[in-house]
Amino acid sequence: MTVRKLTAILFIFACTAVAWFTLGASVVHRTSKTGSELSQDVSQLWGGHHAQAAPTAWHWRSRTVTKQIEDTDEQGNAVTREVEEEVFEKVTVPLTSSHVDVDLDVEHRRKGLLWHDTYTVDFAGRYSARLPEIAAGPLQLHFAFPSPQGIYDGFTFSIDGKNVAAVADLSQGASAQAAVAPGEEAVFEIAYRSRGLDHWRYLFTPSGVAQINDFSLSLDTDFADFDFVPGTLSPTSKRRSADGWTLEWDFASLVSGQNIGIDLPNKLNPGPLTARITFFAPVSLLFFITVLVMLGALGHLDLHPMHYFFLAAAFFSFHLLLAYLVDHLSIHFAFLLSATVSIGLVVSYLRLVCGLDRAVRYAGAAQFVFLVLFSYAFFFEGYTGLAVTVGAVTTLFVLMQLTGRVNWEDVFPGRRPSAEMELSLAADS
Repeated sequence: MTVRKLTAILFIFACTAVAWFTLGASVVHRTSKTGSELSQDVSQLWGGHHAQAAPTAWHWRSRTVTKQIEDTDEQGNAVTREVEEEVFEKVTVPLTSSHVDVDLDVEHRRKGLLWHDTYTVDFAGRYSARLPEIAAGPLQLHFAFPSPQGIYDGFTFSIDGKNVAAVADLSQGASAQAAVAPGEEAVFEIAYRSRGLDHWRYLFTPSGVAQINDFSLSLDTDFADFDFVPGTLSPTSKRRSADGWTLEWDFASLVSGQNIGIDLPNKLNPGPLTARITFFAPVSLLFFITVLVMLGALGHLDLHPMHYFFLAAAFFSFHLLLAYLVDHLSIHFAFLLSATVSIGLVVSYLRLVCGLDRAVRYAGAAQFVFLVLFSYAFFFEGYTGLAVTVGAVTTLFVLMQLTGRVNWEDVFPGRRPSAEMELSLAADS
């Protein structure tokens, strides 16, 4: 091994790294460009983000106000007259109880290079509100739908057990009137089945701080992995069910500006995963080249820089295939097929150079460890760094043990003196 040869190998490595960064940037661009467009398509086809606000209740209170208006008398002179006018004020009525049952079933949908967390939701709420004794007129009720892009199958709105025809523009929600006497309580129920995207939230109030009385919400999932939306309340109790979890929020009296929110489990996204694997590829190739150079120093595998060029190209083929196979195949099958092709290229090439036995034993085994296993570690989010670190330390240990007795002066010989210099040195001695 000479310094010139090693420099050529490093140059090949640098050029391949540039190609990887270019490929990785293209994958990121494809993912972000199509992701924003397809997310909107999924929202329109399936349903948007659900943020179910608690229904509101109020009554109208009338009062008489005196207004001064400018007028003219019979002679045309300006005069000011006082006029009494009846106006109506909207007075909010707090809910006396809220009992909600929600069932979430996840149904991931894939568009392009991304999986979207879609779900179906069954919502049923039983609420009550009391008309103040000093109030006159019916109790007004309003229920806002959680998403303007959603569809609501089996929607029912009943007051005291009787279905009512919701009035007002349904695009703004459903409104109805409860004909209760002052001091009496109206019980109303709302139910529907719909579909949503990414996360589900229940809002005590759209903004500000709300006072909640006699509240309970039971949420059943058919999935085990989930998270809570940042800034939301944790459940007061939870227990495992046959398919997932049953989460419960129970409050006798609560004043809070926080709401309830659950983030559905994220499926492994091919686009971001492929980009991370591609950007990490130079590290894998560096380990692979280091092992082959060390094997050359030990006399097991002596390769020319052109051999390294074709080996680097075979490494690159894995990520190139993976980047475009994930559009059409599952990420696991695309990974397996790309790894098989890449290893096949390396082994079939090196068998012509040094024989099948050494091609499989040295190059094939090293490629499996540094390309396949290192890349597959990205499938285990949270453990990737640890897996790569363990592999790197193990590789360092093996190389140190194999090369501990190597005379590096023989491997990288210095420049020998010319014949004239040798004669001069001999004469001086």
